[in-house]
Amino acid sequence: MPLSTPPGYRSLSDTSVVDFLAALPDIRSRLGSQPWTVREVGDGNLNLVFLVNGPAGAVCVKQSLPYVRAAGESWPLPLERSYFEQAYYHHVGEHVKGLAPEVYHYDPAMFAIVMEQLSPHIIMRRGLIAGNRYPDAARAVGEYIARASFFTSDLAVPLDKKFDGVADFARNQALIRITAELVFADPYRVMDRNRWTSPELDGLAADVRADGPLKAAASRLGHKFLSSTEALIHGDLHTGSVMVTQTDTRVMDPEFAMYGPIGFDLGAFLANILMSYFSQPGHATADNDRRDLQPWLLEQVPVFWQAFAERFVQLWSDLSNGDAYPKNLFSAPSDWPAFEAEQQRTLARLFADMIGFAGIKTIRRIFGFAHNADFELIEDRAARAKAETNAVRLARLFLLEPERFTTPEDIVVAAKGIG
Repeated sequence: MPLSTPPGYRSLSDTSVVDFLAALPDIRSRLGSQPWTVREVGDGNLNLVFLVNGPAGAVCVKQSLPYVRAAGESWPLPLERSYFEQAYYHHVGEHVKGLAPEVYHYDPAMFAIVMEQLSPHIIMRRGLIAGNRYPDAARAVGEYIARASFFTSDLAVPLDKKFDGVADFARNQALIRITAELVFADPYRVMDRNRWTSPELDGLAADVRADGPLKAAASRLGHKFLSSTEALIHGDLHTGSVMVTQTDTRVMDPEFAMYGPIGFDLGAFLANILMSYFSQPGHATADNDRRDLQPWLLEQVPVFWQAFAERFVQLWSDLSNGDAYPKNLFSAPSDWPAFEAEQQRTLARLFADMIGFAGIKTIRRIFGFAHNADFELIEDRAARAKAETNAVRLARLFLLEPERFTTPEDIVVAAKGIG
């Protein structure tokens, strides 16, 4: 039985997307006279994505489907996720200019976003799998998270504006539930939609499901994910959600956006850098043994954290206009040491959250429903299993021995010790 959809909605095709865009004067002007070329490139789990090129310019069209694309119509999903994606861009766009694609148009009936086409950018994950380096990417993503999270937090905005945002994004319940289940619960229990490299990791998968302290740590972080409304977060900020060139970095695909813990976005990106690190030997070739790329990837860990921490504190010091830590409470020079100490305590807490969420995001990519191409594209099963096992070992340290990690260098040392 076909899934029901609201009046006015139809899924776009290579042909109908042309008619859709031709009816928008601003977009028609941006593209120039027809004919336009169209290519559907959506290779993710959820949506249709079209790249449309004309003689004067280009756009990208992203449309929600009424189901999870990776699973088919057996897994229905609300179309409204496109609303939350464009709403996220609306909230953070002015603060992250040059670090995200520009949105040109949103059609609420078609649940379609027309935005800047990023070219010659490629998905960061694909570039890393190919053995490329992106010198500014980690710094840029750290900068992005600092800006997006600070300017939507109680440090920057009054409580009424913040709570209006919380109420709006709280309606993104379908995708929040996907995260709650697929990230924090499913990898630790028997579920038909789980998968892993079998039989090589059968024993490790069983160990994870039987590890009480590990499941308690996952549940503790899951509770923080659901109960904290610290800032508006991207919700799915991995290397597959970052487009890069050698000189430009853009964060995309914030359809999982919600008000949540800042450390969740930090941990997601950190986990993916580390998974790339562990995966590199499996992608080695005679022409590129990846031995230089692995150390470079670990160098990005402190670059990423320091970019976030320095910008977040600078924004807090210079542009704090929210109801948290009111400026007039710390106006005297004698107050500054206490204020600066509080900033450092906050950074320490965010670092700890980042570590925990990085562990969670790693485990879900190895034993859950949605996996990373970093590991999946390793053809040698023994090499893939070794890379995944090493990543899980570090993830378990993050979750079970978090006190070992107080600086980015601690992460580097632990990763080197494992792989």
